[in-house]
Order: sequence, then structure tokens, then C-alpha cells
Amino acid sequence: MAVLTAVTRSLGQHFLKRPKSSIFPQNFPSHNYFQFQRTLILEPSLSESVNLHRLSDSDSGIVEVSLNRPEAKNAIGNDMSKGLRHAFEAIHRDSSARVVMISSSVPNVFCAGADLKELKKMTVSEVHSYINHLRSTFSLIEELPIPTIAVIEGAALGGGLEMALSCDLRICGENALFGLPETGLAIIPAAGGTQRLPRLVGKSIAKELIFSGQRIGGKDAMSMGLVNYCVPDGEAHLKAIEIAQEINEKGPMAIRMAKRAINEGLERDRASALDVEEACYKRLLNTKDRLEGLAAFAEKRKPIYTGE
Repeated sequence: MAVLTAVTRSLGQHFLKRPKSSIFPQNFPSHNYFQFQRTLILEPSLSESVNLHRLSDSDSGIVEVSLNRPEAKNAIGNDMSKGLRHAFEAIHRDSSARVVMISSSVPNVFCAGADLKELKKMTVSEVHSYINHLRSTFSLIEELPIPTIAVIEGAALGGGLEMALSCDLRICGENALFGLPETGLAIIPAAGGTQRLPRLVGKSIAKELIFSGQRIGGKDAMSMGLVNYCVPDGEAHLKAIEIAQEINEKGPMAIRMAKRAINEGLERDRASALDVEEACYKRLLNTKDRLEGLAAFAEKRKPIYTGE
């Protein structure tokens, strides 16, 4: 795949310096790709169906992974599965990344789930390997130390919903469609769906959705706590950017420690969880960012956090 870049001028902005530790290369040829409030820089991916972008200027801590396989409604085959893992491994190595968004470049669909046409051609051993790889990739998303946001317009079915479940936050348009149809194929959601869904919406609702394969819309998903926000059609990406910008302004080490305290604490008893919280807070006491936050408050200005 040729190395691409998108440099579109918006709000009068030009090229800006990228953080030294960024995964994103410095030299790109110009190519119009996507217009938004900021410039988007593209990173070459292992798969043509997975693109990696970074917003620029004050939003440079926001990274976006875009699914782009229109001919298959973003169904996850081996190529996309490998591309997803490559992208998230790169993000994990990039200390300048502060927030990740997962979205679709294909209109009216987030991800249709596993590529059943590919699965049909696989041996039992190959299917097992494929599912294990997908499950470990979604676990990698869940274990990223920075916040992750799934941006859902249209269908998020099967593995597509399981990928969204591995994110910290989910934002959808009213046209979104969610479901785990695997039992209709005589299998179960095996990329984390049977574990993450009940932890999010409760055991009884999760069982109903998995047993029946029922599909629900954005408003119903919002009412049961499956998504954080349900917005008018076409506005999910704007809402996700808004939330990502709010997170990006906060102390990056504090965000990482908050995520760690919540995730690890939920897997322990209350007393042990409070110990985790204390340890995470202690990690922040001697940071430059903590002193910067106090100084900015006293001086009535916006803090400038460096992650130190």
C-alpha cells in the first residue's frame, strides 16, 4: 500500500510539528482525503482496509482508526484482522497518543462482523485460529492505557459489536443497528461478546440479546446502557471528536491512571480496589503535570500538560 497523506487546509491552519515519539512519519506527499476541523495525517497500514490518522495542532493527541472495506460492509476477514492488530500495536507504542477513535469510512455501516465468505472456506483449525486472533486483538484494544471511543453509524453486528464493546466509550447515530446474531449460525459470540456485554448491560439483558440474536436500534441501545450517546444520524463522529477533545485537554498521565484504577478495580474486591486507586494516585504525586495543574488554577489560565 502506498504511503498516503491527507493535508487539507481548514480554519486557516498549516503543517504543524508532530511529537518526537509519534508513530507518524514526517514526510508525506499531499493528497486530499478528508475535511474536518483539523488536518488529518495518514499512517500506512498493514491492510488497505484499515487506515490510521492523527489530528493536528492542539488535537494531535487524538488518533483515529478507520475501517474501509466498502465491498464487504467492513466485514472482518484475515486481512482486516491483521491490519487492526498492526494499527493498535502501533498506537500502543506511541507515547504521544492520548485518545483513540474507531470509526468507519463506509457510509451507513460500522462493521458487519466476521467475513462469513472467508470463514466458509476455512478448515476448523483455521477458524479457531482466526477467532483467537480476533479475540486477542479486541483484548489489545481494551487493554490500551488510553481511552478508546467507538463511533457507530449504521450496523455494528457480531464481531463489529464485539469490537465496539472492547472500547471505553461508544457513540452512535440514531440509525445504528446492534446485534450478536451468532446463535442463529449455531455458534456463540466468541471474540469477547459473552463476557463484555453482560458486564456492560447486565446479565439478563445480555442473555436475551445473545439467545435471541435480536437487533436493536440506537435509542434502545442508549436506554440499556450499551452506548454513552445516541445522536441524530450523521453526527456521531462530531460528538466523538468533541469528547475526544475534552479528554485530550486533561492530564494524560491522570487519564491513564484513572483508566487503570477503574479497569483493575472492577476485577477485585472493594478493599483491594481501593489499594489500586491509592497506587494510581501515588504515581501522579511527583509529576510535572500535577504542579502545572495547580499553577494554572492559581494563575487562572489553561494548563499545558506534557505527560511528565
